[in-house]
Amino acid sequence: MTAVCSAANVELVRSLGAHKVIDYTKEDFTGNGQTYDIIFDAVGKSSFSRCKSSLNQKGVYVTSVPAPDFLLGMLLTSKSKGKKAAFVAPGLRSSSDKAKDLVFLKELIEAGKIRSVIDRRYPLEEIVEAHIYVEKGHKKGNVVITV
Repeated sequence: MTAVCSAANVELVRSLGAHKVIDYTKEDFTGNGQTYDIIFDAVGKSSFSRCKSSLNQKGVYVTSVPAPDFLLGMLLTSKSKGKKAAFVAPGLRSSSDKAKDLVFLKELIEAGKIRSVIDRRYPLEEIVEAHIYVEKGHKKGNVVITV
């Protein structure tokens, strides 16, 4: 697995299982000639059009933050047998599917196959500060609200 992050996060990303880490401040992963089966943009920093040339022939670009050009790409590639764009919206799934996923994730966590990263914790009274921190876009993991 290859991960893309800033130099400040390289060790964290390696500890989570990345075999190769690309520092986006020094290298554009879309211009290095490598191709990937899946490109997952969890924070909306790339675009399907920018990443398309870095996908293998049947590769998929996945995001949880769709932009207008992504939605067009998703429509245009929906019937294609080649490269595709896909949107992940777990909140739109049925309650029973979400419950099954939670049980599966619980089993992975208990087996030590997934490790959560908690950046900061805020008491409920400081939820505004927590949102401000997250919106700055520099969190390293999850931000937890304690009740």
